[in-house]
Amino acid sequence: MFATARRYEGVKDPAAAAKKVDEVFVPLISALPGFVEYFWIHLGDGAMMSITIFETLSEAIDANDKSRTWVKEHLSSVLSSSVRIEAGTIVAYKGKA
Repeated sequence: MFATARRYEGVKDPAAAAKKVDEVFVPLISALPGFVEYFWIHLGDGAMMSITIFETLSEAIDANDKSRTWVKEHLSSVLSSSVRIEAGTIVAYKGKA
């Protein structure tokens, strides 16, 4: 499995960002092939983070491309352009059974 974490700083309206992500983005990302899990996290102090998990590297890359485009088109009014992106192979995992 592969994970991508994106940390957004300077979020102008965390509530609006969370609402749009939950109502519009989550259905889009979760319908992609290889989807495992998605998290949108409010870190406080104007920072938010997303974590996506996909089965394969190619599925994760495709999801990252779609995510980048969606954020640019739909969240540019509430998110700053400051984003830190990290991605890698999941080497240990335990979900709640």
